[in-house]
Amino acid sequence: MVKVWYEPPPFGPGTSYSRPPYGYMNESTPKFVQQLTRMPRLPVIAGFSLAAGVLAYIPLIGQQLPFTMSPEYQAAQRAYMRYHNMNPIWGESSKKSRAAEGH
Repeated sequence: MVKVWYEPPPFGPGTSYSRPPYGYMNESTPKFVQQLTRMPRLPVIAGFSLAAGVLAYIPLIGQQLPFTMSPEYQAAQRAYMRYHNMNPIWGESSKKSRAAEGH
């Protein structure tokens, strides 16, 4: 019987000796980067996407809504669209929309 010594792939399962890994890893590569490259891709991508979304939302916290979102402005916009017969089939000027508002 012959003994075979198994040596795992250099960057964990899912990699192989015949092709290079995505990143060049050496001793100076931080440990968290090495752990991220060995993790399944979906949690890593989801985590970075969530973090980017939170960072993008931070500047919007505490700001007022634009004046175009006030109820008065939107009512005036609907009246303007009805007067000029905009979107007569499916939009504000349709018979269904006018019946819903009682006009």
